[in-house]
Amino acid sequence: MRKYLDETNRELASVICNYCGKELLVENGILKEGCLKVDASFGYFSRKDGQNHKFDLCEDCYEKMIARFRIPVECQEEKELL
Repeated sequence: MRKYLDETNRELASVICNYCGKELLVENGILKEGCLKVDASFGYFSRKDGQNHKFDLCEDCYEKMIARFRIPVECQEEKELL
């Protein structure tokens, strides 16, 4: 869950893992921890037709989630970190 100082410039105030509730480190509007940001829009033919779901997972919760996948996550090394 993300909170912003104000909606005008969207400066990040805090990020809290939606699963475990851990508050992630944010300094000067910059997230300084690993985090999975999900913004999913559900379209036609889904049970959530027309809904948009947003949530954040800390790195520990992300690792627990993908450990249960039957098909492993595809992983590639990034050449540049932005």
